Amino acid sequence: MTSKTCSKNKTVEIRNLSIGYKTKSGYAPLIENLCADLFGGQLTCLLGANGVGKSTLLRTLSGFQPQLAGEIRIFGKTIDSYSDKELARTIGVVLTERPNTGDLSVTELIGLGRSPYTGFWGRLNPIDESVVKEVISWIRIEELADRQVLTLSDGEWQKMMIAKTLAQETPLICLDEPTAFLDFPSKVEIMRLLLDLTRRKNKTIFLSTHDLELALQIADTLWLMDRKNGMTVGTPDELRLNGSIENFFQCDGATFDRETGFFKISKSL
Repeated sequence: MTSKTCSKNKTVEIRNLSIGYKTKSGYAPLIENLCADLFGGQLTCLLGANGVGKSTLLRTLSGFQPQLAGEIRIFGKTIDSYSDKELARTIGVVLTERPNTGDLSVTELIGLGRSPYTGFWGRLNPIDESVVKEVISWIRIEELADRQVLTLSDGEWQKMMIAKTLAQETPLICLDEPTAFLDFPSKVEIMRLLLDLTRRKNKTIFLSTHDLELALQIADTLWLMDRKNGMTVGTPDELRLNGSIENFFQCDGATFDRETGFFKISKSL
């Protein structure tokens, strides 16, 4: 199944992609022969069971680890043909783990997003500083600007990391489970913020998530990934109405309602 979005707005193409890890004895693929596209101005959510390879796919698309086979094209160029600097100006990445940030303030950490454009010493010029101020305003975290990073809650951390990635000024942003560990209002706030970035900044945003019901309501496109069927791609309505969602997420004691897009949970065992 393919998205109905016009192909001229295509950002990423993956063809016959196999992802996994190299081992001493050869290769250990997690999943093979994936084919899908990402489009500009769209929020795409990747869903799948634990261990299927969602984080590995995201890291592979971001250039953090090599593909085992197949091809990844970003704006028509194979990912292997990008230099590190070119890739840093094309793809912004927000991962789940918190790096050691020392005593940096929020503004200082967001300023690190300008590293693809600064010189060897990483000093921000007036243009860089202007970009940092702009993204802080855009994400509406002015009250966090002078806080130490170590004092942030999970939701505040995610906003800061999105701001850092925006300071990188990349057309493509990939996020690994950005709503994990957040309460429901914070989940909704982060997802609406990301959707707004696709609409007002024409970003291509790709994220992995376990929040199916939230993804069904907010995402433009869903990628359903499993080892048996590979990748199933479509709009939330397409996948909801044709039975793909309920076939994909089968579990005892819960049934998916195609009409409402919610799971009904049985109270009896």
